[in-house]
Amino acid sequence: MTTPSITTPDTTTTPAEHSPLATAHAQLAAAVRHLGYDEGLHANLATPRREIHVSVPLRMDSGEVRLFRGFRVQHNVSRGPGKGGLRFHPDVDIDEVRALAMWMTWKCAIVDLPYGGAKGGVTIDPRDHSRAELERVTRRYTSEIMPMIGPDTDIMAPDMGTDERTMAWVMDTYSVNRGYTIPAVVTGKPIAVGGSLGRGTATSAGIVHVTEAALRQAGERLEGTRIAIQGFGKVGGHAAEIFAARGARVVAVSDQYGGVRADDGLDVARLVQHVAATGSVVDFEDADPVSNTELLALDVDVLVPAAIQGVIDETTAQHVRARFVVEGANGPTTTAGDEILAKNGITVVPDVLANAGGVVVSYFEWVQANQAYWWTAEEISEKLAHRMVTAYQDVAEHARRDGLSLRDAALTIGVQRVAEAHKIRGLYP
Repeated sequence: MTTPSITTPDTTTTPAEHSPLATAHAQLAAAVRHLGYDEGLHANLATPRREIHVSVPLRMDSGEVRLFRGFRVQHNVSRGPGKGGLRFHPDVDIDEVRALAMWMTWKCAIVDLPYGGAKGGVTIDPRDHSRAELERVTRRYTSEIMPMIGPDTDIMAPDMGTDERTMAWVMDTYSVNRGYTIPAVVTGKPIAVGGSLGRGTATSAGIVHVTEAALRQAGERLEGTRIAIQGFGKVGGHAAEIFAARGARVVAVSDQYGGVRADDGLDVARLVQHVAATGSVVDFEDADPVSNTELLALDVDVLVPAAIQGVIDETTAQHVRARFVVEGANGPTTTAGDEILAKNGITVVPDVLANAGGVVVSYFEWVQANQAYWWTAEEISEKLAHRMVTAYQDVAEHARRDGLSLRDAALTIGVQRVAEAHKIRGLYP
């Protein structure tokens, strides 16, 4: 039988050149070439297992009815049920969701979790809606995609524009329709309804663990290290607090409105209070203003892009002076940007490893919910640190042995583990 040819891994349209999906496809293609897989296996690894597009009507508080689009993609489930966040953002589209689901597949395999990758999204700006409206959107979206999700099939978690309250609404909607409470259908829930200690800061803590591991490998210490963080939301904000508590100097941070810098180090505790009071890092006293683009070019030891995808591209990458880039966001570096960073000798700790702390503790939450037995904060912190440092060491050793970048090594490990599961299970029928 002839092996099917692959002209593009997408099943519908070719993704835009600099889109997240184009970046995800390019990364997979590089791993496939290194592993020597044939085009048929490449096609299977590149193509989502299943996806659903839904209409999400919303009755506004005013009585007006508006219509939004929703998506859920399960990229691969060879290693276990789908796992991935739910994103509310006005720019969400199916290609972005496909890319994020693919990255989740590799991420779960890299940190050796029994999950496949999934992702969901609704094209809505949560800042424009009341809490009641967001609850109605969440519940309607959940009911529309209900055939695809479940504690043993696809487990949601918070992502950009959603939070633990959103997950409580998803869990309640799913549970009411099933007739009993099912905490394991989502992770990132409030503690009161089966959430896990440590989940809210897990992604940020994971970033700190791998940053310290990368510095240690280079013979350096985290204490005194100069760090700039683009993005001061759920990930970047908590990362700044943890870095500062561990003795690092956070010299610059930014959000969607602008940024601030202080060469001697920002007072992160006071900055958090300022953000709580004003809604932004802008105009923080005892600091100078800096733009998001300028922050990327600061002379620091570690740059943490923790905002959105594609910020380090062929233009901005040329000005990056940090010795380490630790990717807190999903896909913050384009393929062209990655090549420039490598050419300039900058070590990049890739997103599929660096920000995996969130899915690691999500896995812990899922295990606890299934057992109806909850762990202490100390147990979770210890297990997270062990999982992240072990994964980093595996990736770093693979990179050293095969002469690869950390990104290529991480993706090769993830793709290989997924492919092995796919081949062992065989093809049905």
